[in-house]
Amino acid sequence: MNIKQYLDSTYLKTAAQAGLTEKENNSVVEGFIQEAISEGFKLIMIRPNQVKTAAQMIAKADSKLLVGTVISFPEGTNSLEEKLAEAQKAIEDGVDELDYVCNYEAFKRGEIDLVKEEVLQGTKLAFDHHKVAKWIIEVAALTDDQIIQISALIKNVIMANFKEDCYHNVFVKSSTGFYVTENNKPNGATKHTVIMMLENASPLPVKAAGGVRTYEEAEEMIQLGVKRIGTSSAKAIANGETASGGY
Repeated sequence: MNIKQYLDSTYLKTAAQAGLTEKENNSVVEGFIQEAISEGFKLIMIRPNQVKTAAQMIAKADSKLLVGTVISFPEGTNSLEEKLAEAQKAIEDGVDELDYVCNYEAFKRGEIDLVKEEVLQGTKLAFDHHKVAKWIIEVAALTDDQIIQISALIKNVIMANFKEDCYHNVFVKSSTGFYVTENNKPNGATKHTVIMMLENASPLPVKAAGGVRTYEEAEEMIQLGVKRIGTSSAKAIANGETASGGY
């Protein structure tokens, strides 16, 4: 198994969150991009303002590395218009995959039509430009029933509006890695949440983001059926080491 082709190497901290200057944080981002190129990972996942830099570095290296970014991150509460505008800018800057944060708070309030519409329009924008769409549902903010329901909602919107040969380009993704939980409960993917996602999102693929710390855990996720793993410690995992980062 080439585990590197399942790994989305991820760095999503702002300078303030990292306790760095903008220049220092940009250097960290560029280090992650270069590492992803050198290691042959599937994708580098970065903030929207870093997409152009990544695209330029990848082109210069003549690499097959994909560029992903997050939309309406990390809360997912931006309006549909704001989400689409942010995604459009990322597309213009050279992104390959768009990881939208689903408005899970609206979902929890019962605003189902709002969530359906953003999944439809966000995915349509991605497909119109031959991009992959992922929908982050933030499992740590949801009950088991809500995880089941929102996974099925996304699946049903896609199956009702797009052709079968498109399904593999829409992921249901577990987590942002930025959700603050109580009592140190996991804020990323767990085996329990991923199984619920797989059972209810199928035939859409699932991305396990956060919570995967070792090669063995990554392998277990892949054996369950996960198609991508988001981690800030991709190199450590690929080398059989235990991840030290929080995501």
